[in-house]
Amino acid sequence: MPRSNPNDFGDVPQGCSIPLNFARSSHERNYSIQIGRGILRTIGSEIASRGISRVVIIADEAVALSHSLTCEKSFLDAGVETSVIRVPSGEQSKSIQQAEQLWIALASLNVDRRTAIIAVGGGVVGDLAGFVAATFSRGLTVWQVPTTLVAQVDSAVGGKTGINLPCGKNLVGAFWQPSGVIVDIHALDTLPSREYGSGLAEVVKYGMILDPTFFSWLESHCNKIRLRDPDAVEHIVSTCCRLKVHVVEQDEREETGLRVILNYGHTFAHAIETASGYGVLLHGEAVSIGMVMAARLAERLGMIDADICSRQEFLLTSFDLPVTSAAFDPDILLDIMARDKKSVAGRLRFVLPECIGKVRLVDSIDHNIVKEVLTASSR
Repeated sequence: MPRSNPNDFGDVPQGCSIPLNFARSSHERNYSIQIGRGILRTIGSEIASRGISRVVIIADEAVALSHSLTCEKSFLDAGVETSVIRVPSGEQSKSIQQAEQLWIALASLNVDRRTAIIAVGGGVVGDLAGFVAATFSRGLTVWQVPTTLVAQVDSAVGGKTGINLPCGKNLVGAFWQPSGVIVDIHALDTLPSREYGSGLAEVVKYGMILDPTFFSWLESHCNKIRLRDPDAVEHIVSTCCRLKVHVVEQDEREETGLRVILNYGHTFAHAIETASGYGVLLHGEAVSIGMVMAARLAERLGMIDADICSRQEFLLTSFDLPVTSAAFDPDILLDIMARDKKSVAGRLRFVLPECIGKVRLVDSIDHNIVKEVLTASSR
């Protein structure tokens, strides 16, 4: 497993390619994650070199006149036939209705299976476009081009796609690996501060679940990270991608139980997002609150000491992330959590820390203890 040197930014130069290999797969789904600065300008020639002559860009409206336009120009310069479909910004777009609109739009463009989908935007567009690609014409090639930090360090890698239902988040979806992930660090230059901070929650998550050295590095480089120092940003993106690749290669479809550790804090987070109404909290903000709740639950169960909770909470607040939620009826949150994909026969299962850098799945937890944590973590 990769480890980070806390004294520098690692040996990653301005650009790297991280291979993702499914060695035990019955089908060829290997691809690479390309990380660099300014690489969206050459995306057209990169994808054209794979024999692709037609693409449809599915882009978040927020990047329609910036990163999406850069991609479109690059494709056209490379002689690739290009169409663009814009998706409204926000979690509300991860819906059946928006997926249907995209299916209809692709049909009206006479898209066939030789056409590649290019998902340009954050986690919402990546999940939505990936799901549409997985289902239209029984499967289209898709490339992920994440332009938010949360997408670059987490959601664009690993092939999970999905949409939300009113009763729960990501309840409809598919595992659909992209043909590649192109991560341009410069795309984060235009990211609003709140969106950037949201992504840092997922960064903290990787330290908590897999890499205590990386967690310590985050603690000692808070200011550089907050100021978006290019070397610091590239280091956190490449480190998180390498850590996720390490997990996904071994458990692509959550069959062995290893990949479930990536959901640390997410059982609480998804319940809070659903109860709040999609879009009230950014995903990373909800994950931040969820990780605090998960750590406090682990402390309540005697799995960790209070100092681990304190270190995690201090790091999250250092990145201006919320650590408490609005007050909700605990029974409502428990009901939502019972529909979580990790639950079995209504039994709640949580990914909980044993120490910084190690977590495990715990089930059959007394609902009253969970209620106590939910109540203590509300404001």
